[in-house]
Amino acid sequence: MSIVAPGAELGPDVVVGAFCFVAAGAVLGAGTRVQSHTSIWDGVILGADVFVGPGAIFTNVRHPRAAFPRAPNWERTFVEDGATIGAGAILVAPVRVGNNAMVAAGAVVVRDVPAHAIVAGNPASLVGWACECGETLHDSGEGAPHDLRCRACEKGGVSSRVTVPGA
Repeated sequence: MSIVAPGAELGPDVVVGAFCFVAAGAVLGAGTRVQSHTSIWDGVILGADVFVGPGAIFTNVRHPRAAFPRAPNWERTFVEDGATIGAGAILVAPVRVGNNAMVAAGAVVVRDVPAHAIVAGNPASLVGWACECGETLHDSGEGAPHDLRCRACEKGGVSSRVTVPGA
């Protein structure tokens, strides 16, 4: 059984797994998949086609105190289109996870994650770059700095080649 509170916004084709909770102020974009045992709190906004692994944790207050309620001024967590949040990852608000980024299982995200970044660890740090298809990006070998290419999808455009500033 899962609970979706009245006032939560779920786009078309959203799938919410077993034993999940989606709060009244949460937003889940079209095609998003939330796996079992995950709570999506007020202030959490997931874009389209986001994948959230089992047991992921989202917070909406950085400095919680029972004696000092923060509602209704929740801090925001934004997970942009196509991003993946691994099983058991923790996102400490306020943070933004960029388009097609990947947060490894068990990672603790305390600062923004750029688009296409792969982050892991506690605190989460950059370990690589991800293609739109989810595979790891590699140097294209064409001499341009930070020109990364996917060896798997060969779709062209952003899927097969991504220019990442500072990579």
